[in-house]
Amino acid sequence: MARAENTELVDRFEQFYRRYYNDQVGELAQQYPNEKRSLFIDWNDLYRYDADIADDYLAQPQQLQEYAEEALRLYDLPVDVSLGQAHVRLQGLPEHTDIRAIRARHVNTMVSVQGIVRKATGVRPKIQEAAFECQRCGTLTLIPQSGGDFQEPHECQGCERQGPFRINFDQSEFIDSQKLRVQESPEGLRGGETPQSIDINIEDDITGNVSPGDHVTVTGVLHLEQQGSGQEKSAVFDVYMDGVSVVIEDEEFEDMDITDEDKEEIIELSDEPDIYERMVDSIAPAIYGYEQEKLAMILQLFSGVTKHLPDGSRIRGDLHMLLIGDPGTGKSQMISYIQHIAPRSVYTSGKGSSSAGLTAAAVRDDFGDGQQWTLEAGALVLADKGIAAVDELDKMNPDDRSAMHEGLEQQKISVSKAGINATLKSRCSLLGAANPKYGRFDQYEPIGEQIDLEPALISRFDLIFTVTDKPDPDHDSRLAEHILQTNFAGELNTQRTEISAPDITEEQVESQTEEVAPAIDAELLRKYIAYAKSNVYPTMTEEARGAIRDFYVDLRSKGADEDAPVPVTARKLEALVRLAEASARVRLSDTVEQKDADRVIEIVRSCLQDIGVDPETGQFDADVVETGTSKSQRDRIKNIKQLIADIEEEYDEGAPVEVVLDRADEIGMDPSKAEHEIDKLKQKGEVYEPSTDHLRTT
Repeated sequence: MARAENTELVDRFEQFYRRYYNDQVGELAQQYPNEKRSLFIDWNDLYRYDADIADDYLAQPQQLQEYAEEALRLYDLPVDVSLGQAHVRLQGLPEHTDIRAIRARHVNTMVSVQGIVRKATGVRPKIQEAAFECQRCGTLTLIPQSGGDFQEPHECQGCERQGPFRINFDQSEFIDSQKLRVQESPEGLRGGETPQSIDINIEDDITGNVSPGDHVTVTGVLHLEQQGSGQEKSAVFDVYMDGVSVVIEDEEFEDMDITDEDKEEIIELSDEPDIYERMVDSIAPAIYGYEQEKLAMILQLFSGVTKHLPDGSRIRGDLHMLLIGDPGTGKSQMISYIQHIAPRSVYTSGKGSSSAGLTAAAVRDDFGDGQQWTLEAGALVLADKGIAAVDELDKMNPDDRSAMHEGLEQQKISVSKAGINATLKSRCSLLGAANPKYGRFDQYEPIGEQIDLEPALISRFDLIFTVTDKPDPDHDSRLAEHILQTNFAGELNTQRTEISAPDITEEQVESQTEEVAPAIDAELLRKYIAYAKSNVYPTMTEEARGAIRDFYVDLRSKGADEDAPVPVTARKLEALVRLAEASARVRLSDTVEQKDADRVIEIVRSCLQDIGVDPETGQFDADVVETGTSKSQRDRIKNIKQLIADIEEEYDEGAPVEVVLDRADEIGMDPSKAEHEIDKLKQKGEVYEPSTDHLRTT
């Protein structure tokens, strides 16, 4: 480009600033260099001003950026400040490039990518111009450090000898630098694709603003880096980006393309009277039954409204749900299906998950220069504003499982590892599946005792469904018919596509698959959910509020007697509100009405009857779920301990077990249950055996 043209371009940028960014340049001049060091310009403004320059900026970003920054230095400022090192940062590009679509033709151009920050190094000073001081004669040699490698002088400029040199830190120039790894957002991926990522180097005032788990749009220039090191250099190159601007996106589902036609279809669908039934029929149609569980999953996908209060506190809207049941009942299949239709989801299995993999890991690898520690986001962070589906929850190591507690209730993950102290966002809903303690529910034991998960984790779930597999001829024949029909439809479809000259027509396949096809197409349902979550924020009507309040107060009143257990806690009330809001969102309604409240009360009542009831008394008891011990159990433990304490005073060797059991029988306690509680007390160390079949309290 000729010199005259350069001056002309610099002038054009100066005029552009004068017309569009006069105030911003003035503000920058006042706050430079301590508070602000960059002028952010929108590409659309530049395009409106001069379409050619805007297009050239994308094609030859480095040259144009030099002119833009030169124009800023020459700008006639009202205050006496020199914007010598100020940056011009372009953002708001018209279209985003998918990380997996980056090709050789994009190199050395400016592109914008969207994704989630997977890894981020700490902010470190990077040398820009190194001042080498000759240790023999003291002459300073300045070497600019533009490339990735550290450049040293060949000889001293004073004595012309080859060193030794030392770096004079006072005379060298440093700039803050940070390296990020941005990965494609989970909602942009289909069919189990492995997410791809790109490394991004950012410098100066835009460093230190993002943390792993943030959804960002990064604009920058793509460059190449040769793979391999030393003598073994490869002919293949890696692409990395020099980031110009980083914008943290708070929008949900930015990667979803919802067209006007889709919107019309969604609104039309929401008016249908049987929308709830159609939604239920769209969840895992190959699995027979479980209407209530499927409806609850739909409500979880839509989720309640996250509320922000004036004091800055936040009430979560995300629903957590647990399916616990016998093997072979289709739990895993339903979970996989939810992962398939959720706009944003991360799936993991308990056996293959560690606490660091679920929350965040501090890792030391070659990602950061010089083997520095970097923070890598785990599954719950990657599922921020989406669904984290965790199968085989019971197979997970209890220590790893406890790492989820904070993420579920506070919806954040705090990490203090390897000198890194950070808090990452994890505003996700958890959908978990687990088997009971002995692999299958024992119908002679209370269900509460067969759930082998910590009460602290269990109590965080809004809904817990128990899925039991009991033989029932009528149900089994319908189930068998459904499974055979599903398989037959699958066989026909596969045969028609795999065999070159099939004698099966498309109509035949369609007629057979009609019954097992989802009522709403999975792709449309994804868009429906994303649309509802980002556009519908319902408020509760007086009737709905009254219905929920009455249900809660009525349940609680059963615990008003002196000796009665506490039936439910306030946590359940919050769950009811969230579920009712989700129910209104399904209809795209701005108000939560009484029918929503009635719908969710029925679900919660059925869940409580499965799991929140003390099997011995038949009363609702919140402690069965929240502490793992029902009130009658607690009373029994107390009585048995008192009995042992009384009897041990009568015998020198301690209380004989037989006498304890006899006395327990006298006060109406079942001997087998008494024996069970004695074993538990022994395990806890509250009772010990001084000699065989004798007990003493500690």
